[in-house]
Amino acid sequence: MRVLRIRPCLYRLLLLLAACGVGGCATIVDRATSNLGNQLSAGILDHDDPATVAAGLPAYLLLLDGLNHDGEPNPGRLCLAADLYGAYAGSFVDEPERSKRLSRRALNYAAQAACASEPSWCRITEVNFETVSELTTGASADQAPALHCLGAAWAGYIQAHADDWNAIAAIPKVQRIIELAVQLDPEYRRGQGQLYLGVMNSLLPPAYGGKPETARDYFEQALALSEGKNQMVRVYYARQYARLVFDQELHDRLIAEALAADPEVPGLTLTNTLAQEQARVLQANSKDYFE
Repeated sequence: MRVLRIRPCLYRLLLLLAACGVGGCATIVDRATSNLGNQLSAGILDHDDPATVAAGLPAYLLLLDGLNHDGEPNPGRLCLAADLYGAYAGSFVDEPERSKRLSRRALNYAAQAACASEPSWCRITEVNFETVSELTTGASADQAPALHCLGAAWAGYIQAHADDWNAIAAIPKVQRIIELAVQLDPEYRRGQGQLYLGVMNSLLPPAYGGKPETARDYFEQALALSEGKNQMVRVYYARQYARLVFDQELHDRLIAEALAADPEVPGLTLTNTLAQEQARVLQANSKDYFE
């Protein structure tokens, strides 16, 4: 007879759920799933083999789907699902249609987290820029994580739907949300919001409304907040800003620094490993790009 093998961490969670019974022990379950989520995030972010993460992450995404179907919206748990779906879609999925589908799921989770944090935000992804600005103007510091979560997931959705003008048209709304989140909590995840704002302000050349110098300021802020340890900042700084303004000296310096850095940094090892893979590609075609 075939024996079903369950991973220890999931087995402990299943035992806890069974002991509580249907509908009971909600507080204990929330605490357990929160701890599991924190441990899961740490384990993923500190991993140095992207292929292993890519192979194993879908199982945990399905686990989060199940946990978020309990009828009790938990902003932290919803944002964890949004973050992981967004990271998986943006970093490990090559098929465009699948990336679109998964990034939409990430945005849906982030929108639910925003709604759970502030009832007036329940339709925030569907309203115009002016309404988004009005709804978020009075946000408090403790709502910053939900805004960061929503902005990041929405930015990932736009990246996956770059061929959809309706998605592209939402960029000002996303930028407004991230700008406010950065104002409320500028040190969130060591400059994640500033990195997104750097990318957004360097999407277009100045003649078409881009703000490359504003982008440069944000990239520098992100570098400072991460103490130079987040090499993805250098990669985006080189690709989005240095290439946009044809500054080869800055571009090549940033890429060289990213490749020379030790990728093993608590909370950034996976990010840095992926960044160095991208840096090698940029380094290989630098001469062709700038000639």
